[in-house]
Amino acid sequence: MLDLVILSLHFFICLLISIVIWCGPKDVDLHSSRTGTVEMEPDGLILIGKEDDIRRSQRVTAKIDGREVVVFYHEGNFHAMDSRCYHEGGPLRLGEIEDIGGQACIVCPWHKYKITLETGEGLYEAINPLEPSPTPQWKSKGVKQRIHKVTIDNGNVYLSPPDFSVSFDSDYFADKYKNNGDLAMEK
Repeated sequence: MLDLVILSLHFFICLLISIVIWCGPKDVDLHSSRTGTVEMEPDGLILIGKEDDIRRSQRVTAKIDGREVVVFYHEGNFHAMDSRCYHEGGPLRLGEIEDIGGQACIVCPWHKYKITLETGEGLYEAINPLEPSPTPQWKSKGVKQRIHKVTIDNGNVYLSPPDFSVSFDSDYFADKYKNNGDLAMEK
């Protein structure tokens, strides 16, 4: 009987934890007014937030014309990119940052794709079977993820509007889930 009580208590606690995680705080569209417009500065830059706030939180998401962008603060630098992974739209804001081959990379939480914060290149590990002792080395797939230029001015963090004359693989998921929020993509 005691085993049944302990098992029931364990199940109930796990259920509560699941509910708290599922209903927990979501990222907020920090920069849209009630009309859905972003705060555009006269020079065309888009205000994302206060430099100190983003340093403390390490990452923040914002919507620019319905497109979700994530801004990371990592090792003294700010980086911004589309928030959905180029592979299958995984939420990069939930990924871990790792040093891979001397480059800071976000690792997509869904399928572990590695994307450099600096350039948006997709990385993969490969060996050359023709070498006498093949050892794995990191290689680039090319730029797959759209990155956004970050400007710091007077304690504020700004993004430059994206240049859509060049397309990237991540554009597909950024456009597909534009204005739909997190519920469309969370697994």
